[in-house]
Amino acid sequence: MATATAVRATPGLPRALDADAEEYQPFPDKARRNLCQETLEVPAMAWALGLAKGGRVLEVGCGRGVALPVLARLLRPQRLVGLDIDRSLLERARERTAGRVGLVELRLGDVRALPFPDASFDLVVDFGTCYHVARREHALREIARVLATGGRFVHETRLSQLLSHPVRSWGRRLPLETVAELAAEKHALLWASCVKRATSCRSR
Repeated sequence: MATATAVRATPGLPRALDADAEEYQPFPDKARRNLCQETLEVPAMAWALGLAKGGRVLEVGCGRGVALPVLARLLRPQRLVGLDIDRSLLERARERTAGRVGLVELRLGDVRALPFPDASFDLVVDFGTCYHVARREHALREIARVLATGGRFVHETRLSQLLSHPVRSWGRRLPLETVAELAAEKHALLWASCVKRATSCRSR
């Protein structure tokens, strides 16, 4: 059985990322909340949106890695990467994913400057991170960049965020209209998906 890789930093991260890491405040580590995500939310999302198996999967803002073992089990991806800007949370994710099914790669980096080539993934999953960073449009453009044409971006809806974090999420939204490549696809109450369409147009 494969184990998770060690946390790997992206060479030459700009100093600006240090400030961005301080700007983003992680959510509290609550065992009940983690259990709910692991046993209910992730399986329900995968079922409701019909996530395909066997692709290249990236979770942005993976935090303590709660969803990674579930994604590995349900989707059986050929590649599974968890990315977070907080090194201490990635260490927790390494502990959580050690000895679990599948190979999980953990990367230190910023969703607004993803350390991957274009078209590296077939699926990008976000359990709320993009709602809680500055310059959200930069994050969405980066997600579109690393998605292959026809790839999917799966994210929580505003309703999901308001139910989970009513104060912190108030007034926040994903400016998906700024990214021409991402076209709305499915909406399943608490989760939604976009598909990357083939286009040379880029939002300014």
